[in-house]
Amino acid sequence: MSLTATMPHIEAPAPALAPRERETLRHIAGGRTYLQTARHMGLSKHTVDAYLRRIRAKLNINSTAELTRLAISLGL
Repeated sequence: MSLTATMPHIEAPAPALAPRERETLRHIAGGRTYLQTARHMGLSKHTVDAYLRRIRAKLNINSTAELTRLAISLGL
C-alpha cells in the first residue's frame, strides 16, 4: 500500500488562497519559522499566524506537514 493512497486529495486549492496567504505558505513550507516569515514579509508574527489559520480553515488542513504537502503540490 502506498503512502499517497492513504492521503486525502486536495482539489484545486490555489484559487481559494489570497496572494499573501500563498506567500506565507511558501515560506513556512520552505522551513522558515513564523517569526522568520514575519520578518521577511514585514509583518507581525500574529499576522503570519492568522494567515496560516485562514489557510487551514479554507482548505480543511490540520498540520504543518499537510501545509507543506500542499505547497509542494502547488509548486510553491
